[in-house]
Amino acid sequence: MFLEKGRDIGGALMLRNASSGEVVAGHVELAMTRAARNKGLLGRDALARDHALLIAPCWSIHTWFMRFPIDVIFLARDGRVMKTRLAIGPWRMALARGAYAVVELAAGALANTPLKTGDRLELVPDLRKP
Repeated sequence: MFLEKGRDIGGALMLRNASSGEVVAGHVELAMTRAARNKGLLGRDALARDHALLIAPCWSIHTWFMRFPIDVIFLARDGRVMKTRLAIGPWRMALARGAYAVVELAAGALANTPLKTGDRLELVPDLRKP
């Protein structure tokens, strides 16, 4: 399973495309509690290019009150990419029925990534950091 509720995922995490080995996000923040999911990226002025927020469980997002656009990946429970949306601006919504998790990234982060529907993403420890 890609992400199990209650599973202890300590330490720094990366999001990697299991199909190609390419790192999608070098630093992943998890939002798995109701409070963390509700807050999301609200109140931030930006998201670093190499950072991502993984929200689970989640099949829809909105960018109401956000200050910057984001790229979004909708994932199935096994980490398979169901749908991507690029540069979603403030005051928009996006959804993928049946999705289990959503990854939010800085707008443009997916522009040069060969990520496609059906690829499987995996959370892995970031061994680059002590």
